[in-house]
Amino acid sequence: MYSVISIILGIVTTIFTGCCLSSYYDSFVEQKKWFGKYGKYLLIIVFVVTDYILDHCFPSSYETKETLGKLMLLSVAVFLFGKLFYHIGTQMAAFLTITFMAIRDLCSFIGMMVVVCGGKLFELWVLLMQKNYVSAGTTEHLIDVTASILQTLMVVCYMVLMYRALKAVVKYYKDKEYPVQRQEVLFLLTPGCVGFLLCVMLRTILLTMENGVPQDLYGKYPILMVITPAILILSLLSIVYSVKLFQDMITLNQEKSDKLILEKQMKNMQEHMAEMEHIYGGIRSMKHDMKNTLSVIMQLAGNEEGQTNGELQNYLSQLNQTMDRLDFQYKTGNSVVDILLNMKYHELTRIIPDIQLNADRLLFSENLQIQGYDIGIIIGNALDNAIEACKKLKKNDKSADAFITLSSFTRGKMFFIEVENSFDGKITRNTSYYGKKYSEFPATDKKDKKAHGIGLSNIKNTAEKYHGGVDWTAHNKKFTLTVMLQNERRDEHEFE
Repeated sequence: MYSVISIILGIVTTIFTGCCLSSYYDSFVEQKKWFGKYGKYLLIIVFVVTDYILDHCFPSSYETKETLGKLMLLSVAVFLFGKLFYHIGTQMAAFLTITFMAIRDLCSFIGMMVVVCGGKLFELWVLLMQKNYVSAGTTEHLIDVTASILQTLMVVCYMVLMYRALKAVVKYYKDKEYPVQRQEVLFLLTPGCVGFLLCVMLRTILLTMENGVPQDLYGKYPILMVITPAILILSLLSIVYSVKLFQDMITLNQEKSDKLILEKQMKNMQEHMAEMEHIYGGIRSMKHDMKNTLSVIMQLAGNEEGQTNGELQNYLSQLNQTMDRLDFQYKTGNSVVDILLNMKYHELTRIIPDIQLNADRLLFSENLQIQGYDIGIIIGNALDNAIEACKKLKKNDKSADAFITLSSFTRGKMFFIEVENSFDGKITRNTSYYGKKYSEFPATDKKDKKAHGIGLSNIKNTAEKYHGGVDWTAHNKKFTLTVMLQNERRDEHEFE
């Protein structure tokens, strides 16, 4: 019975490992299209066949060179499978290969500890037979059943540990499009290489041949039954948590970079808004004076008989209309937002003449405690994203209706800003094989992902300054961004 179960479990284990390899690669990189939708099944088959061939070329042996030879060849095969089936760089392929092989071997050794610990049962059955408590036939049957159960438990332990470890690596390695540098690759590879070599060492020393008789190192040093699994588990955890540490460092550096960009943006906007308010204040004052002056001139332009100089009247009328165009088209009650809206509107109509920019319901009361430049950052970034979406929509379909609608409302102590815009209906999300979202915001489709895609993050950072948040929905080619802020003033140092 044991021999049959051992063969079945061996086949199941190899197929399971191939499935894990396929899913593992799928979680990190994109499969080459020419393999079609059956590519991952082909990878599983190729892995199983390769493992079977290597098992026959390198049968179980106590020779270190044979064991190491099989592991090296299988590792090279896994690396080449990644290059063959997926769009993957050499550095990423090396990381995935070493990590996968190390986790595979570590989980296999931890599973084998079940057999080692359960081996004491064999001694118990033999002892019972020697004392004539059970017959030789019964003892043989008990040994066969025990071996089958332990083998099954070993395989189950291996499968559970490997699945959980690979899933943890995929989960923690969130920024899969991050261009890994050489030093970072070495950092990621080190725990995997240590785990891989640890397993090679254990294969070399745990079971040796002395005078043609296999010697178990656990028999000579029983303390190793505690130390060995502890080292194996710690090595497995080091692989998983080195990935988590690496991702945390990426996230921290990105947050620092985003914060610097946001602070620079805030400073520039403050300076720009102060300058624009001064300029537009002067224009409004000049416009007010000029309108009064024009009114007087137009009255004086008539002759004594009440007749008017038509040419002069026409000129003054056109000049009056020109002065009217200096007035703001959008008036929200917030000078910063008024300037932004009018600037963006004139910029936008040059690109998309038929766009509808509606801000009739975007109103700010005098008792609003939120600082003007914070609102400017939210409106400015939201408008930039909406404009990009409308430009992309019109590029794909020139007859499509492009619109941007801004509104605001209050609920208790919370102030809400809502921006709706048309888009092409395509949302890019970063997801793993296990369906976990890596970003709460849609991913940018621009090539320079470091320089773009931070608009929503800046909005979120500003909203959190006022104990608020950001939410978005996309339905029927309409994207809706909602920003919630607590209507309380925040000092500048609270943002640092």
